Amino acid sequence: MAGIGPLNMVIIIGSTREGRFGPTVAGWFATAARRRPDLAVEVVDLAETRLPETLTGEDEPLPARVASLATRLAAADAFVVVTPEYNHGFPAPLKTAIDWFYDEWRAKPVAIVSYGRESGGRHAADQLRQIFGELHAVTVRDGISLARYWEQFAADGTWPKATADCNTDLKTTLDQLSWWAHALRDARHRRPYAS
Repeated sequence: MAGIGPLNMVIIIGSTREGRFGPTVAGWFATAARRRPDLAVEVVDLAETRLPETLTGEDEPLPARVASLATRLAAADAFVVVTPEYNHGFPAPLKTAIDWFYDEWRAKPVAIVSYGRESGGRHAADQLRQIFGELHAVTVRDGISLARYWEQFAADGTWPKATADCNTDLKTTLDQLSWWAHALRDARHRRPYAS
């Protein structure tokens, strides 16, 4: 029945680079999201899923790793994409992961949490908004942009420090993502989405 049970949120770590900061960001976001009783949170690390780089034809069966992730994404009511910005764009493994799927994204909300140098990953986030729009997903307006994230460590080495703006941004993003996830889940249960 529509509106029953917690929302299933999948947080996707979009970078697979050695020494990446994405798991720290995803852990921070997941910890906050898990405090909310309306959310069930799962983290998908693309470095662990090891999706094939070459996509199959439409009539070919999905590789096992892709089929396994498809099940997890299909069960999601909302997504959070954590991405760095590399050369004014987002990482290639994230684009590959997005392109493997279609129905799994449709009529579901996506929040983008980007990080980088001065831009905070905004170039990457803008590109992702266009791509998810093409896939009939809804990106929430207020994502999180982490400019010069390395300056936000507390003296004890934890991230982010309590006074960092991203702590306030996180609540706004979670509130918007939750609202859209409830609205779209209810709508998908009432009638299939037409594309």
